[in-house]
Amino acid sequence: MTKTILLTGGSGLVGSNIRDHKYSSNYKILSPSSSDLNLLNYQNIEDYIAFNKPEIVIHAAGIVGGIQANMNYPVKFLVDNMQIGLNILMAAKTKMVKNFINLGSSCMYPKNSKNPIPEDVLLKGEFETTNEGYSLANITSTRLCEYINREDSSFLYKTVIPCNIYGKYDNFSYESSHMIPGVIRRIYDAKNNNSKHVDIWGDGLSRREFMYAEDLADFIYYAVENFNKMPQNINVGLGHDYSIIDYYKIIANVVGFKGKFNHDMSKPIGVKKKLIDIKKLNKFGWSYKTSLELGIKKTYDYFLSEVKK
Repeated sequence: MTKTILLTGGSGLVGSNIRDHKYSSNYKILSPSSSDLNLLNYQNIEDYIAFNKPEIVIHAAGIVGGIQANMNYPVKFLVDNMQIGLNILMAAKTKMVKNFINLGSSCMYPKNSKNPIPEDVLLKGEFETTNEGYSLANITSTRLCEYINREDSSFLYKTVIPCNIYGKYDNFSYESSHMIPGVIRRIYDAKNNNSKHVDIWGDGLSRREFMYAEDLADFIYYAVENFNKMPQNINVGLGHDYSIIDYYKIIANVVGFKGKFNHDMSKPIGVKKKLIDIKKLNKFGWSYKTSLELGIKKTYDYFLSEVKK
Protein backbone atom coordinates (compact mmCIF):
# COMPACT_ATOMS: atom_id res chain seq x y z
CA MET A 1 0.00 0.00 0.00
CA THR A 2 1.35 3.44 -0.97
CA LYS A 3 2.37 5.53 2.02
CA THR A 4 0.74 8.98 2.30
CA ILE A 5 3.05 11.87 3.17
CA LEU A 6 1.90 15.34 4.19
CA LEU A 7 4.60 17.75 3.04
CA THR A 8 4.44 21.32 4.32
CA GLY A 9 6.34 24.02 2.46
CA GLY A 10 5.97 22.14 -0.81
CA SER A 11 6.54 25.25 -2.91
CA GLY A 12 9.76 26.25 -1.10
CA LEU A 13 13.33 25.30 -1.92
CA VAL A 14 13.43 22.05 0.07
CA GLY A 15 9.78 21.11 -0.51
CA SER A 16 9.99 21.64 -4.27
CA ASN A 17 13.05 19.41 -4.48
CA ILE A 18 11.29 16.72 -2.42
CA ARG A 19 8.30 16.83 -4.80
CA ASP A 20 10.59 16.87 -7.85
CA HIS A 21 12.74 13.92 -6.76
CA LYS A 22 12.63 10.63 -8.67
CA TYR A 23 11.49 8.77 -5.53
CA SER A 24 8.39 10.96 -5.10
CA SER A 25 6.41 8.62 -7.37
CA ASN A 26 6.72 5.87 -4.74
CA TYR A 27 4.44 7.81 -2.38
CA LYS A 28 1.19 9.71 -2.29
CA ILE A 29 2.44 13.21 -1.47
CA LEU A 30 0.00 15.80 -0.19
CA SER A 31 1.50 19.25 -0.72
CA PRO A 32 -1.28 21.77 -0.07
CA SER A 33 -0.86 25.44 -0.93
CA SER A 34 -1.22 28.06 1.81
CA SER A 35 -4.76 28.74 0.58
CA ASP A 36 -5.66 25.07 1.13
CA LEU A 37 -3.81 24.71 4.42
CA ASN A 38 -3.10 27.75 6.58
CA LEU A 39 -0.26 26.69 8.89
CA LEU A 40 -0.98 29.65 11.18
CA ASN A 41 -4.46 28.22 11.83
CA TYR A 42 -4.31 25.24 14.19
CA GLN A 43 -7.86 24.03 13.58
CA ASN A 44 -7.33 24.16 9.82
CA ILE A 45 -4.32 21.83 10.18
CA GLU A 46 -6.10 19.43 12.50
CA ASP A 47 -9.09 19.17 10.15
CA TYR A 48 -6.80 18.61 7.14
CA ILE A 49 -4.91 15.79 8.88
CA ALA A 50 -8.13 14.17 10.12
CA PHE A 51 -9.54 14.14 6.58
CA ASN A 52 -6.39 13.01 4.69
CA LYS A 53 -4.87 10.66 7.29
CA PRO A 54 -1.16 10.87 6.38
CA GLU A 55 1.21 8.22 7.76
CA ILE A 56 4.06 10.70 8.00
CA VAL A 57 4.49 14.47 8.07
CA ILE A 58 7.54 16.15 6.55
CA HIS A 59 7.61 19.71 7.87
CA ALA A 60 9.61 21.89 5.48
CA ALA A 61 7.57 25.10 5.74
CA GLY A 62 8.80 28.33 7.24
CA ILE A 63 9.68 31.96 6.74
CA VAL A 64 13.27 31.93 5.47
CA GLY A 65 15.82 34.44 4.22
CA GLY A 66 19.40 35.62 4.41
CA ILE A 67 21.15 37.82 6.97
CA GLN A 68 19.51 41.04 5.77
CA ALA A 69 15.96 39.67 5.86
CA ASN A 70 16.48 38.17 9.33
CA MET A 71 17.80 41.47 10.65
CA ASN A 72 15.02 43.54 9.06
CA TYR A 73 12.07 41.37 10.15
CA PRO A 74 12.99 39.57 13.41
CA VAL A 75 9.41 39.56 14.74
CA LYS A 76 8.05 37.73 11.70
CA PHE A 77 10.93 35.24 11.66
CA LEU A 78 10.33 34.40 15.34
CA VAL A 79 6.55 34.53 15.71
CA ASP A 80 5.37 33.02 12.43
CA ASN A 81 7.95 30.23 12.41
CA MET A 82 7.29 29.32 16.02
CA GLN A 83 3.51 29.33 15.53
CA ILE A 84 3.75 27.21 12.38
CA GLY A 85 6.00 24.66 14.09
CA LEU A 86 3.85 24.33 17.21
CA ASN A 87 0.64 24.08 15.16
CA ILE A 88 1.76 21.32 12.80
CA LEU A 89 3.44 19.28 15.54
CA MET A 90 0.54 19.40 17.99
CA ALA A 91 -2.10 18.81 15.31
CA ALA A 92 -0.19 15.76 14.05
CA LYS A 93 0.17 14.42 17.60
CA THR A 94 -3.50 15.03 18.40
CA LYS A 95 -4.56 13.14 15.27
CA MET A 96 -2.18 10.26 16.10
CA VAL A 97 0.27 10.67 13.22
CA LYS A 98 3.12 8.50 14.49
CA ASN A 99 5.97 9.62 12.19
CA PHE A 100 7.16 13.21 11.79
CA ILE A 101 10.28 14.64 10.11
CA ASN A 102 10.98 18.18 11.28
CA LEU A 103 13.35 20.18 9.06
CA GLY A 104 15.53 22.22 11.38
CA SER A 105 18.50 24.45 10.63
CA SER A 106 22.16 24.57 11.62
CA CYS A 107 21.57 28.17 12.74
CA MET A 108 20.12 26.59 15.92
CA TYR A 109 23.65 25.84 17.07
CA PRO A 110 25.41 28.23 19.47
CA LYS A 111 27.49 30.86 17.70
CA ASN A 112 30.72 29.90 19.46
CA SER A 113 30.39 26.16 18.91
CA LYS A 114 33.57 24.22 18.25
CA ASN A 115 33.72 22.92 14.67
CA PRO A 116 32.63 20.45 13.46
CA ILE A 117 29.41 20.93 15.45
CA PRO A 118 27.77 17.80 16.93
CA GLU A 119 24.04 17.49 17.57
CA ASP A 120 24.42 17.40 21.36
CA VAL A 121 25.49 21.06 21.71
CA LEU A 122 21.97 22.39 21.03
CA LEU A 123 21.09 25.06 23.62
CA LYS A 124 24.61 24.97 25.10
CA GLY A 125 25.28 28.64 24.24
CA GLU A 126 23.98 31.86 22.68
CA PHE A 127 22.63 32.03 19.13
CA GLU A 128 24.19 34.17 16.41
CA THR A 129 22.40 37.52 16.78
CA THR A 130 21.81 38.07 13.04
CA ASN A 131 19.19 35.27 12.90
CA GLU A 132 18.29 34.75 16.53
CA GLY A 133 14.51 34.85 16.01
CA TYR A 134 14.60 32.14 13.35
CA SER A 135 16.90 30.06 15.57
CA LEU A 136 14.59 30.35 18.59
CA ALA A 137 11.62 29.16 16.52
CA ASN A 138 13.61 26.22 15.14
CA ILE A 139 14.95 25.07 18.47
CA THR A 140 11.44 25.16 19.95
CA SER A 141 10.13 22.73 17.32
CA THR A 142 13.20 20.52 17.74
CA ARG A 143 12.76 20.31 21.50
CA LEU A 144 9.01 19.69 21.14
CA CYS A 145 9.77 16.68 18.91
CA GLU A 146 12.02 15.33 21.67
CA TYR A 147 9.37 15.95 24.35
CA ILE A 148 6.62 14.24 22.35
CA ASN A 149 8.82 11.15 21.90
CA ARG A 150 9.84 11.24 25.56
CA GLU A 151 6.21 11.20 26.71
CA ASP A 152 5.25 8.41 24.30
CA SER A 153 7.98 6.51 22.43
CA SER A 154 5.50 5.31 19.79
CA PHE A 155 5.58 8.86 18.36
CA LEU A 156 8.73 9.03 16.24
CA TYR A 157 9.09 12.80 15.90
CA LYS A 158 12.62 13.53 14.72
CA THR A 159 14.61 16.52 13.45
CA VAL A 160 16.88 16.76 10.42
CA ILE A 161 19.46 19.55 10.77
CA PRO A 162 20.87 20.34 7.32
CA CYS A 163 23.75 22.62 6.57
CA ASN A 164 23.02 25.56 4.26
CA ILE A 165 21.05 24.54 1.17
CA TYR A 166 20.95 25.90 -2.38
CA GLY A 167 19.71 24.73 -5.76
CA LYS A 168 16.76 24.59 -8.13
CA TYR A 169 13.70 26.56 -6.92
CA ASP A 170 15.91 28.87 -4.86
CA ASN A 171 15.07 32.52 -4.21
CA PHE A 172 17.28 34.84 -6.27
CA SER A 173 15.91 38.19 -5.08
CA TYR A 174 18.25 40.91 -3.87
CA GLU A 175 16.21 41.49 -0.72
CA SER A 176 15.78 38.02 0.77
CA SER A 177 18.02 35.47 -0.94
CA HIS A 178 20.56 33.26 0.78
CA MET A 179 24.20 33.56 -0.16
CA ILE A 180 24.67 31.35 -3.23
CA PRO A 181 21.56 32.44 -5.20
CA GLY A 182 22.19 36.04 -4.15
CA VAL A 183 25.77 35.90 -5.41
CA ILE A 184 24.67 34.21 -8.64
CA ARG A 185 22.22 37.08 -9.22
CA ARG A 186 24.76 39.81 -8.43
CA ILE A 187 27.54 38.32 -10.54
CA TYR A 188 25.15 37.67 -13.43
CA ASP A 189 23.96 41.29 -13.29
CA ALA A 190 27.55 42.56 -13.01
CA LYS A 191 28.55 40.61 -16.10
CA ASN A 192 25.51 41.84 -18.08
CA ASN A 193 26.11 45.44 -16.99
CA ASN A 194 29.82 45.20 -17.85
CA SER A 195 30.74 46.02 -14.25
CA LYS A 196 34.41 45.75 -13.39
CA HIS A 197 33.89 44.53 -9.83
CA VAL A 198 31.50 42.81 -7.39
CA ASP A 199 31.37 43.54 -3.66
CA ILE A 200 31.96 40.77 -1.12
CA TRP A 201 30.60 41.29 2.39
CA GLY A 202 33.57 41.26 4.77
CA ASP A 203 37.00 39.79 4.10
CA GLY A 204 35.68 36.68 2.34
CA LEU A 205 37.52 34.36 4.73
CA SER A 206 34.45 33.16 6.65
CA ARG A 207 33.68 29.53 5.86
CA ARG A 208 30.31 27.96 5.05
CA GLU A 209 28.98 24.52 4.19
CA PHE A 210 26.40 24.46 1.38
CA MET A 211 24.69 21.31 0.04
CA TYR A 212 22.71 20.97 -3.18
CA ALA A 213 18.98 20.80 -2.35
CA GLU A 214 18.36 17.71 -4.49
CA ASP A 215 20.78 15.84 -2.22
CA LEU A 216 18.80 16.87 0.86
CA ALA A 217 15.63 15.57 -0.85
CA ASP A 218 17.47 12.30 -1.51
CA PHE A 219 18.31 12.09 2.20
CA ILE A 220 14.67 12.72 3.18
CA TYR A 221 13.49 9.71 1.16
CA TYR A 222 16.30 7.61 2.61
CA ALA A 223 15.14 8.69 6.08
CA VAL A 224 11.50 7.80 5.34
CA GLU A 225 12.57 4.29 4.33
CA ASN A 226 14.88 3.86 7.34
CA PHE A 227 13.01 5.94 9.88
CA ASN A 228 13.16 3.60 12.87
CA LYS A 229 16.96 3.61 12.92
CA MET A 230 17.36 7.34 12.26
CA PRO A 231 18.68 9.25 15.31
CA GLN A 232 16.42 11.72 17.16
CA ASN A 233 18.41 14.67 15.78
CA ILE A 234 20.73 14.25 12.81
CA ASN A 235 23.03 16.65 10.96
CA VAL A 236 22.92 16.38 7.17
CA GLY A 237 25.84 17.96 5.36
CA LEU A 238 29.02 17.46 3.38
CA GLY A 239 31.55 17.13 6.15
CA HIS A 240 33.68 19.95 4.68
CA ASP A 241 33.29 23.65 3.97
CA TYR A 242 34.52 26.43 1.66
CA SER A 243 35.47 30.07 2.19
CA ILE A 244 33.12 32.81 0.98
CA ILE A 245 35.72 33.84 -1.58
CA ASP A 246 35.77 30.23 -2.88
CA TYR A 247 32.04 30.43 -3.57
CA TYR A 248 32.43 33.77 -5.36
CA LYS A 249 35.25 32.42 -7.53
CA ILE A 250 33.38 29.25 -8.50
CA ILE A 251 30.20 31.21 -9.29
CA ALA A 252 32.18 33.80 -11.30
CA ASN A 253 33.76 30.98 -13.29
CA VAL A 254 30.38 29.34 -14.01
CA VAL A 255 28.76 32.67 -14.97
CA GLY A 256 31.78 33.84 -16.99
CA PHE A 257 32.48 37.01 -14.98
CA LYS A 258 36.04 38.27 -15.49
CA GLY A 259 36.01 41.27 -13.10
CA LYS A 260 37.45 41.71 -9.62
CA PHE A 261 36.08 41.44 -6.09
CA ASN A 262 35.98 44.36 -3.64
CA HIS A 263 35.59 43.76 0.09
CA ASP A 264 32.88 45.77 1.88
CA MET A 265 34.01 45.63 5.51
CA SER A 266 30.95 47.57 6.73
CA LYS A 267 28.57 44.65 6.08
CA PRO A 268 27.65 41.93 8.63
CA ILE A 269 29.23 38.53 7.99
CA GLY A 270 27.72 36.26 10.66
CA VAL A 271 29.89 33.55 12.26
CA LYS A 272 33.43 33.02 10.93
CA LYS A 273 33.00 29.29 10.45
CA LYS A 274 30.18 26.77 10.70
CA LEU A 275 30.76 23.13 9.83
CA ILE A 276 28.42 20.44 11.13
CA ASP A 277 29.58 17.07 12.40
CA ILE A 278 28.36 14.18 10.22
CA LYS A 279 29.45 11.17 12.31
CA LYS A 280 25.81 10.20 12.95
CA LEU A 281 25.00 10.70 9.27
CA ASN A 282 27.84 8.42 8.21
CA LYS A 283 26.67 5.77 10.67
CA PHE A 284 23.12 6.12 9.33
CA GLY A 285 24.52 5.18 5.92
CA TRP A 286 23.89 8.20 3.67
CA SER A 287 26.21 10.66 1.91
CA TYR A 288 25.81 13.55 -0.54
CA LYS A 289 26.24 13.07 -4.30
CA THR A 290 26.60 16.51 -5.96
CA SER A 291 29.89 18.43 -6.05
CA LEU A 292 29.84 22.18 -5.42
CA GLU A 293 30.87 22.99 -9.00
CA LEU A 294 28.14 20.78 -10.51
CA GLY A 295 25.52 22.04 -8.05
CA ILE A 296 26.29 25.69 -8.85
CA LYS A 297 26.19 24.96 -12.59
CA LYS A 298 22.77 23.27 -12.23
CA THR A 299 21.53 26.17 -10.09
CA TYR A 300 22.77 28.72 -12.63
CA ASP A 301 21.09 26.78 -15.46
CA TYR A 302 17.83 26.86 -13.47
CA PHE A 303 18.27 30.61 -12.88
CA LEU A 304 18.71 31.22 -16.63
CA SER A 305 15.81 28.98 -17.69
CA GLU A 306 13.24 29.80 -15.00
CA VAL A 307 14.12 33.14 -13.40
CA LYS A 308 15.59 35.14 -16.28
CA LYS A 309 13.57 33.68 -19.17
